[in-house]
This record gives sequence, C-alpha cells and structure tokens, in this order.
Amino acid sequence: MLKNPSEKYRAFPPVSLPDRQWPNRVLTKAPAWCSVDLRDGNQALAVPMNVGQKLELFQTLVRTGFKEIEVGFPSASNTEFTFNRRLIEEGRAPADVWLQVLVQAREDLIERTVESLVGAKRAIIHMYNSTSPAQRRVVFGMTKDQIVKVAVKGAKMIKDRLGRLEGTEVRLQYSPESFSATEVEFAKEITEAVMEVWQPTPERKMILNLPDTVEVAMPNVYADQVEWMCRNVKNRESLIVSMHTHNDRSTGTAATELGLLAGGDRVEGTLFGNGERTGNLDLVTVAMNLYMHGISPGLDFSDLNGIREVYERCTGMTVPPRHPYAGELVFTAFSGSHQDAIKKGLAEWSTGSQKYWDVPYLTIDPNDIGREYHEVIRVNGQSGKGGVAFLLESEFGILLPKEMQREFGPIANNEVDRLGREVSGAELKGMFWREYIERPGLWALEDFRTESGGGAVRCEARLLRNGDAVVVAGEGNGPLAALVHGFGKLGVPRFEIAHYSQHALGEGEEAAAITYIQVKDGEGRVRWGAGVDTNIEMASVRAVLSALNRLA
Repeated sequence: MLKNPSEKYRAFPPVSLPDRQWPNRVLTKAPAWCSVDLRDGNQALAVPMNVGQKLELFQTLVRTGFKEIEVGFPSASNTEFTFNRRLIEEGRAPADVWLQVLVQAREDLIERTVESLVGAKRAIIHMYNSTSPAQRRVVFGMTKDQIVKVAVKGAKMIKDRLGRLEGTEVRLQYSPESFSATEVEFAKEITEAVMEVWQPTPERKMILNLPDTVEVAMPNVYADQVEWMCRNVKNRESLIVSMHTHNDRSTGTAATELGLLAGGDRVEGTLFGNGERTGNLDLVTVAMNLYMHGISPGLDFSDLNGIREVYERCTGMTVPPRHPYAGELVFTAFSGSHQDAIKKGLAEWSTGSQKYWDVPYLTIDPNDIGREYHEVIRVNGQSGKGGVAFLLESEFGILLPKEMQREFGPIANNEVDRLGREVSGAELKGMFWREYIERPGLWALEDFRTESGGGAVRCEARLLRNGDAVVVAGEGNGPLAALVHGFGKLGVPRFEIAHYSQHALGEGEEAAAITYIQVKDGEGRVRWGAGVDTNIEMASVRAVLSALNRLA
C-alpha cells in the first residue's frame, strides 16, 4: 500500500445540496421490490444457472412475494432467451408479476429482446447505457452529446417495436449506468432526453433507475445524488425512481436506506447480496430491517431457511454464518453475559407482559423467520452460566437454581476448554450427570425408609461408606432433617442443608424427580448436589449424598 494514497487516488466530489431534506425523514413504508437474482446475480456466478435452476429460483421468488423479477438478458444467449420463452409459453409467471428484461441501447439486441416477450402478461423493458466520465472516455470514446444520442436512439427503437407486444402491459425503464460516478447534471440531461421519447405520464409512469454501479463515495453522497435528481428532473410525478446499489465499500444497505429517505420508490437487488465484485444489495437485509421497525416489507421470509437452501442449491453460493438474519449463527450467543441477557429476555417475553419485542441482543423474534429458540444459545469456552443453564433447561427441562448455575458454569467451561470446541446439549447434560448424579465418592445409597408418628419422622438409610455397609438412623421434622440427624449420630462432621428445590423431569406417573440440595459444613464450605429418582424421597437423599461426596 502507498504511504500517501492521495498521490494515486482522490476523493469523490460531493453534491452541492446544502438544504438536503433526507436526514430529517423517517421510513414509514416499504418500497417496490425487484429481484435481479436471475440476471445480475446469475451473471456473477462462476457457473451460471441452467434453465431448471433458474425456474426453481424464479418460483421461490414468486412465493416470497416479488412482483417484479428481472428474469434475464434474453439477447445475450440462447439459454437466456429460452428461459424467458418457457416462463411465458408454459404460464409460469403469475398475471400480477412483471417480467423484467435488460437490454443495451443497440438495435440487434432490442429486436431479440422484444421477440422474447411476445405473449407476456406484464413486461418491463430495461434499457441502459453508461454515462460516467470514465466510461465515456475509456470505453466509448464519446462526448456527452454522443452518449445522449445513443440513449435517445435506443429509446426510439424500443418505442417503435411496442406494437409487437399487443396484449402485454409494458412498462419502460431507463438506467444511466454508473449513475453514482456520473455528474448529476448530465444524468438529468440524458434522463430527460429519454423521457422526451417515451413520454411518461402520472398514469403511465416510467422507471428511472439510478444505479450505484460502483460505490465511489460514502452512502450519504449517493443519497444526495438521489435527492438532487428527485428535486431537479422534470415531471418527477411521472417517474418511479428506482435504486440499484452495489457493495464495493460494504455500504450497499446504507446507501439504499438513505436513498429511500432521499425519495427513492423502488429497490433492485438480490437474495443475500449475490452479485459481481463485492455483490449487489441484499434485499433480505433491507426488507428485514424494515420489519424490525414494525413496517411490513410485503415479502414473506417466514421460511428463510428454506429460501436459503434453494438459493444455495441453485446458485452454488453459500450464505456466511454471520450474514444478517439468514446466517447460521446470527441468533446464537457464545458470550456468557449475552446468553444470560437473552435467557432473561425470552423469559420475560413468554409471560406476555411486553407488547413490543425488546429482547437483548435479538433484533427480531427468530421464530418469525422459521428459526427455533434452541438455536439462540450454544456453548463453547466463552460461554457463561447463563448459556449453560439455558441449554439444560430448553433441551432437558433441568432448572438449575441460580446459585448452582454459578457453581456448575465454571466446571462446564473448564471441560469445554479442554475439548477446545463447541459442545452440544447432550454433552452438557453428560457433564452435569458425571459431576452430580453419577459422581462416585465416599457415600452410596442402597435403601432408604421412613415412618411417621408423634409429630416426627424417623428414617433408616442403608448406605455404603467407602464400600462398607452402614446404617444411618435418625429423627426429625421431615425425611431430610431425620437423615441429617442420623449422620450426626454416626459421627459425621456437622453439616446443614442450606438450599433445597425439586421438580419433575417430564410428565406422567413414571416421570422422575430431580432434587437440588446445597449443604454447608461447620467451616462454612458449601457444595451442591443433585439426585434423580422416580421416588421423591429417594431423589432428595441421593442429592444429599451427591453434595457430601463433592464436599469430601
């Protein structure tokens, strides 16, 4: 890299718009959406989709709710042309879906493009030509006037052929390609020259697409460009202002959202941002950003996992695990403090006490897009007690007392650190069982019996002490008090039960009970124990022995 990049690169000049209005606006509705997965997205693939793959992805886009789909560049190849014809001749395009096709301002390409649309119910013919200084100088070697003549000639050729599309509702679209790098005054000039040919009206609008073909500036500059065009182009009421942003500076989403504030009506992009170089705008992200603010996007991502599967199968691309909304890990927390906050937030939401979703670290309810709560929290070496407790509770119904969470959390994390990887819920349960339920030690239970009388409970416990049989007999106001009394009579160092809780594991008559007990010895040391049994008293005794074994 250069020590002084200004010797080779220069900042993009800002637009003069001192009274810009977009910073003070708020989005209140969704734009019109146009998917360009089958054209722009397809041409960015190392191995383009075949007709079958394009058909499957097209059907998925329709089910998702897209009403405008750029289906291809029919003049580019026989595959593109054939796909277009199959959509029309086999009636695969619903009557309310616009089939958009892209074409350069060249007569032979326009001829083939119009031919591909014969019989369509609704069609958008999208014509473009490049307008930026670099394109004019390097690619075409043309002046501004010559570039305008190319656009006007193409617009006339399209208009002259519209009679061949009898019975088709046609909408025309023009893109000054590389708009973001074009002088706004020239973009206005060439747009108005095309409008002069097509003669749009408020009743029969034309789409003016303003591509951020290459991100050359911060997104606020693109918003200024969009607002400047909306305020200065003639007959704005006869235009649908569209945006097609790319992601060279990784701000495609920001550019689109600010462009909507600046007056944009329509958005072009792809699922998950597939596109050339660093990609197109990710339509899913912009739509879900609206959704999380309570604005219906008009697109249905209830089964986002299913949509992702189709996308990956058809395109050969993969959605990164941290991709917004759709990534495998976006509703997953590894940090202990995050896990604890999520657990508490989900618990609060489940009570119905909150009208609006406000769960820490989760911008939306994962269930709204087909995800499950058990995906939210996973455990690795960075996890804390909250994540450990959540998995045990959500997968196995094990409700650890808060103080016990503080004891078991570090134990589990040490084991995960030793393994050096993420662990499953089943592995976590195994750790708990080995530490508390099945832990060998000084004491083991063979039998426990109680009888009541005279306001007291008497117990007799048959135990093994280091493998030797021993009987513990005692009396108290309950089974556990009697057991503690019996241990004292046997000469076991004094201890007391500091905490007791119990609940069922499962439902029905055969459901086991799990008991959590904390004991405290005469020196103030505390340890937790746990016991499981179909008999409630036996589960409690096992928990006491578990705690004593861990205290020994």
